[in-house]
Amino acid sequence: MIGVDIVKNSRIEEAINRFGDRFLKRIYTPKELEYCNSQEGSIPCLAARWACKEAVLKAFYTEFGVLLRFKEIEVLGNRGKPARVIIHRDGVENILKGREVVVSLSHERDYSVAVACIR
Repeated sequence: MIGVDIVKNSRIEEAINRFGDRFLKRIYTPKELEYCNSQEGSIPCLAARWACKEAVLKAFYTEFGVLLRFKEIEVLGNRGKPARVIIHRDGVENILKGREVVVSLSHERDYSVAVACIR
């Protein structure tokens, strides 16, 4: 199953400006925030993770009928390597049954996009 999402980077920036840490802590894990804040431009990094979480949500719900929360989806980056996703939910191993969630993220000046595939 595939999920995809695109987000305008300024939308995430506006949410951060309006809601600050309350928004960041509700959506992102500490590891995600640490990684994105270490990047030259944190907004595209955060926006790409937002898009990735949305893509994973869509794929997961369509495939399994399970609605995840944003904080249950952790998108870990490693400079120069593909991002990976960890699902923090009790019983997720029983839901996935040996399958995995793979993702691809991309961002540029105005937009960030992500694709998630459950295989």
